[in-house]
Parts: sequence; C-alpha cells; structure tokens
Amino acid sequence: MHSTPAPKHPQHDDHDDIVYPQTIPFILVHLACFAAIWTGVTWEAVTIAVSLYWLRMFGITAGYHRYFSHRSFATGRVFQFILACLAQSTAQKSVLWWAAKHRHHHLFSDTEHDVHSPRHAGFLSAHVRWIFIPKHEKADLVKVGDFTKYPELMWLHKYELVPAVVLAGITYLIAGWSGLIVGFFWSTVVVYHATFCINSLAHVHGSKRYVTGDDSRNNWLLAFFTMGEGWHNNHHAYQASVRQGFRWWEIDPTFYIIKALSCLGIVWDLKSPPEAVLRNEQRLGSRVIDRAAKDVVATFNVESISAKLSHALETTPGLADLRVRLAAAQHRAHEVLAHVHLPHVPTRDEIWDRASTMFVKTRSLDEIVERAHRLILESVGTRLVTTIG
Repeated sequence: MHSTPAPKHPQHDDHDDIVYPQTIPFILVHLACFAAIWTGVTWEAVTIAVSLYWLRMFGITAGYHRYFSHRSFATGRVFQFILACLAQSTAQKSVLWWAAKHRHHHLFSDTEHDVHSPRHAGFLSAHVRWIFIPKHEKADLVKVGDFTKYPELMWLHKYELVPAVVLAGITYLIAGWSGLIVGFFWSTVVVYHATFCINSLAHVHGSKRYVTGDDSRNNWLLAFFTMGEGWHNNHHAYQASVRQGFRWWEIDPTFYIIKALSCLGIVWDLKSPPEAVLRNEQRLGSRVIDRAAKDVVATFNVESISAKLSHALETTPGLADLRVRLAAAQHRAHEVLAHVHLPHVPTRDEIWDRASTMFVKTRSLDEIVERAHRLILESVGTRLVTTIG
C-alpha cells in the first residue's frame, strides 16, 4: 500500500513568530521603561530624556541618514566618527548596517523587495515587525564599500552597542536609576518609534509633490518630530540633498544645524537639489517611470479585460482574422493589439485620464502613459495567446 505524499509547501526561512536572540536587546529596552514604576520620574531625568531625544535624533537624521546613507555632505574622519558614535548611541545597530539597509530601501522602495514597505508588508510590519525577521540581521557591506575602508567604523560595526552602553552609564552617573530608566531608556524607545514612523507613516499619510514611483509623502507633523525627515516625498525626489524641506516653510532643523557646521568648517560640500527638481520640471528616470506605469496598470482589471476580449474573439465573426494573427504572433501579440481598436482594451486617452488623476504634475506623464499602455497590451496579449492556443 502506497501512502499519498504530503503536499509540498514552499520553504520559508523567515519565521517572524519566533523571538531571535538578536532581537532580545530591542525587546528589553522597551521592557526596561516600566522600571520607572520603582525608580520614579524626576525632573532631572525628564530633562535628560528630552535633551537626548533631540540630540540623538540629530545623530540619526544627520548621521545615519544624510551622511552615511546618502553622502549629502562631506566631513573629516574625526567628525565622521563622532557622528557614527552619536548615531549608534540610539541602539539602532551600526552605521554600516543602517546605511546598507537604507540604500537597499531606496533601490526597491515600495516594491516587493523593499525591506519595510507598508504597501506590500502592511503597516505593522513596515513599522517594526521587519526587525524580527532574521535575514535582516546581516549587513550587506558591499552596499557601503565607501565606508568599510575606515577601521574605526568597522570597529563600531563589530561593537555596535558600545556608544549606547556608554551613554546609558553616563545617564546613571548623572541622575541615578531614574536618569537611566527615564533619561536613557524612555528617550531611546521614543527615538526608535519616531524613526520607524518614516518607514511606515511617511509612506501612508501626507501629500505628494513629486512622482517618485513609490508611496513616499510629505508630512509636516513627522517633520517636526524627526527634525525634517518628514519631508519624505521631497527626499525621494532627490535623495542626495542635504536639505529635505525644499520650501521656505518646510522646517528642517537638521539642515540648519548642518549649515551652521559648514560655516564653522566642520562639514562641507553640501549637496542641494537642482532648480529643475525644485520647480518639479525634471525628467523622471526610467526606473521611476516603470514603477509609476505599473501603478497605473494596477488600477485596470487586466484579467477581466482579457476575458471579455477573449470572448469577443470567439463569438464575433469579424474578429476571426485578428484571432489568427494573434495566434501567429505569439510573444509579439501586443504589437498586433497596438494597431487595432478593440472594445474593453483601454486607449491611451483613457490611460492618460487615469494617470493624470493619480499623479501630481510631471513632465514625464507621456512616458508613464506610453509605458502603462504597452504593459497592458503585453499582459492582455499574453493571456489571449494562451487562451487561443
């Protein structure tokens, strides 16, 4: 007697229902906050917490993000090391790990390969759950080869928690247990989630000035709590800019501090967005156009269009010749469809109308519409050839 083999299921390496050892410190930092029940909350500790929040937020925005991830300004090795220590005092892993993950995010922003995309993974996963997936523990140092040549940064990468532990010790020496729990741990947790909100909320809530091929948005409230990082759609429109508030009223404290440091000669070579970007007149890159076109295509029910057209081909005598041509064309069926007007298949004008309601002003709308039209024809053509065959 032969037993029926069990159905095969795809193997998953990412069991996010398990607490991995690497995430235990992250969990303990949150749990430590409850120790304030026993230590009490002193004004001195609260002052330390508020001060450390803003100081370390600058470490994240200027250090982790604008310098190590995007090289939006230049500096010497001494201040580079200071920035790295300040950033890592937030206990968000090494600057090399952080920058590698962030550069990956920009390459695949809001695609299925994005590390933290609300569109594909859901809000909670984009905000914090992705941290518990073990494959994200490792840093792809190839992506940050411009920094791995510095031995001091490699040392910080190896001993990533040293700056945070030292800072925790200082808060204890200054204000005792309340200084440690409230001053260090409370501010660390708030800094965590303010940072994570850029991954989650800044891709869900806010306004869009630029077509970026992703869901990045400008959010003034997030910009306030993250010292300018909330102007996220601006940032995705021109990632190398040291300034993320492109308008005078878009408050960007991180940029103001970096500008002051440049006046002192501590940093230099501050990168700014071109005038074409500021006026929203730049031509979009092919990758952005392709992503935007796919977003347009997703608003059309290609399956339904293909089914209706297939039925028409089978039941309409006048379309018999087209049916033969499509069968002969095989993988070039979209070229046949491009030269005939058929019911159910959206025209360029219909796609234009849809795209113009989806996107803000852009000089590249024609290219987006053309690409979306081709993608629809390719998808429909592939389905029709399969049906006909």
